[in-house]
Amino acid sequence: PVLAAVAIGGAIGAAGRYGVDVVLPAAPRGFPLGTFLVNVLGCLLIGVLAGVVFRPGAHRLLRPFVAVGVLGGFTTFSTYTVEAVTLALDDAAGTALGYLLATVAGSVLAVESGLLLNRWLTYRRHWDTR
Repeated sequence: PVLAAVAIGGAIGAAGRYGVDVVLPAAPRGFPLGTFLVNVLGCLLIGVLAGVVFRPGAHRLLRPFVAVGVLGGFTTFSTYTVEAVTLALDDAAGTALGYLLATVAGSVLAVESGLLLNRWLTYRRHWDTR
């Protein structure tokens, strides 16, 4: 069941990432906006969903399905790295450096924002039920 959850989630995430690549194809020597957005959005989503996916008592297949499958298939560190190296080798070192820094900073800020949003929603829901 775990492998099936990861595989199904991965197919969903990979299809979503492919869709973004179709809508936002990377231009030669240009900033790879599609990959940047899927990585930052994936980080935001894991932050928001952390309270559900990682909480004690969550269904045992939820984490493999969402975190490993869907978000693992949606985000991509390897493509990010290849795009940055390719940009640098194609004499677009400034774009490569900007892409590297923007992705790391954007991803860290997205996870933190997602965690804060999760806490706010959890806190609000807790007080709304009183």
